[in-house]
Amino acid sequence: MSTFRYELQVLDGPIDGLSHEESARFLKGDAAFSEVFTRQTGLGSTFVATSCISCHAGDGKGHPFTTLTRFGQIDETGNLFLNQGGPQLQNRSLPGYLPEEIPLGATFSKFTPPANTGLGFLQFVTDADIVAMSDPNDSDGDGISGVPNWINVPTFVTLRSNTISQNGKLIGRFGKKAAAFDLLHQTVNAYNQDIGITSIFNPIDAYTNLEIDPEIATSTVNDVVFYLQTLKAPIQRNQGDTATKEGKNIFNQINCTGCHKSELKTGYSPIKALSNKLFAPYTDLLLHNMGSGLDDGYTEGNAKTYEWRTPPLWGIGYSENSQGGNYFLMHDGRANSIESAILMHGGEANNSKNVFQNLSKSDKNALLKFIKSL
Repeated sequence: MSTFRYELQVLDGPIDGLSHEESARFLKGDAAFSEVFTRQTGLGSTFVATSCISCHAGDGKGHPFTTLTRFGQIDETGNLFLNQGGPQLQNRSLPGYLPEEIPLGATFSKFTPPANTGLGFLQFVTDADIVAMSDPNDSDGDGISGVPNWINVPTFVTLRSNTISQNGKLIGRFGKKAAAFDLLHQTVNAYNQDIGITSIFNPIDAYTNLEIDPEIATSTVNDVVFYLQTLKAPIQRNQGDTATKEGKNIFNQINCTGCHKSELKTGYSPIKALSNKLFAPYTDLLLHNMGSGLDDGYTEGNAKTYEWRTPPLWGIGYSENSQGGNYFLMHDGRANSIESAILMHGGEANNSKNVFQNLSKSDKNALLKFIKSL
């Protein structure tokens, strides 16, 4: 069996503990996630992809050929180019239509599709825990001051238990800038902006900007959301290896865990198998200042242009093969190795980066081996 096929099997599949009915629904969502749309089945006049799976092959990370372009928002006041195709560039089109181009003067950024595994665990981390991890004034003096992305949410989302609001805005947790509230919000946006599919949740056609009849059944959208919620988390490898253990210690010592938290816990979930579970995603779901080198001049929600949500590190060791044999890391795939991704960190990550640069070769190798084991 090829490494790629093996790793797809490792990444694919449901979480443990689903009921018979939930397992059947997972399979329905899996099938819907793989559906290829055509003009006859609702594919938009302009689009990015013709299916969900084309950007998330094997539920792993995307690569440069599936990278999205977002444009038009330079600060927290909102997108200036919504009437010119924003916030996402549909760079492909049906015959007889022209693909979109970035409007003159619009700021933009490239977003590489993330892996889909373990997302349900992230959805059910409580707002209180996310707020507790934030440190807007760097009160502990470690140079790290993560904050939530407070966003306006659509009316169709279901508020979480004990949802926390700030000036009418709620905490986002999905996407490069944490601009999606939950997996329904993320999925509806993907159908609409990636494939040009309208739904009861968002009936606005991305090409004409007019309201039209839903092109996908509500039950199908909900099945895909359930599928994403119940995909299992990546499995760490080589945990007993001496160098991996040493690398984990170094990871902690140089305070990579200041952002990449090694342990989170879910609160209540209507999916019993996701309720009150400890898991190790290596993220805090917060926005962090990553410095001028990663400032693309584009943002979403309440985030600054230089702020990015901490990406979960779990599954990063599988990325090389799911991305076609090479790493394409960071928000836009600009880093071709784990080490180069570390060296691109700035802002709040400067202290940890500088310590990393001064590590001995053997300590660097151990740290990189640990990260690759995730």
